[in-house]
Amino acid sequence: MVLKPATGRPFVLLDRDGTLIEERNYLRDVEAVRLLPNAVRGLRRFRELGLGLVVVTNQSGVARGYFDMKRVDEVHARVGELLAREGLHLDATYVCPHLPDAGCACRKPMPGLGLQAAADLGIDLSRSFVVGDKPGDIAWGHRLGAMPFLVRTGHGASVELARLPQPSQAVDDLSHAAELVQRLIHGGRRWNWS
Repeated sequence: MVLKPATGRPFVLLDRDGTLIEERNYLRDVEAVRLLPNAVRGLRRFRELGLGLVVVTNQSGVARGYFDMKRVDEVHARVGELLAREGLHLDATYVCPHLPDAGCACRKPMPGLGLQAAADLGIDLSRSFVVGDKPGDIAWGHRLGAMPFLVRTGHGASVELARLPQPSQAVDDLSHAAELVQRLIHGGRRWNWS
């Protein structure tokens, strides 16, 4: 059972690589950080809808010794700089540095970091959205009780939609996700998978 705050603000919980920025295998070069096309448009629309923005990312490259948390922080600072140029900011960023088989509660699709973000920021997960480019992001959204969207950027371009946990939505990119979220909000539709 997932515990959710009884009240709170709706957020969009975003994956990082392949969703917000270009997918780079174990990104360690700060200069290689590039926002995906239509990411800014999508984030701007989410903000216009009154939604908070949080990035939650698995970064097993730390545990593998490819880079350290200082480098992860530098990458996130670069993402912040690129967003600030567009008049945008993230409310927070959460990172799991562990290996996939570490058994931690913080690695997506386990709900640990989503629950931590909800507690820290007062997120109402039942009115929130998860956007990512992997089936694990979709499963994570379901575990949190949020509405999940698979973006067809990054790894999402090759995901077999029939294999996704249901219900779920597949969209071209963050901008398209924001369009659908806007329709849901303005249509007054409620959702809750728990």
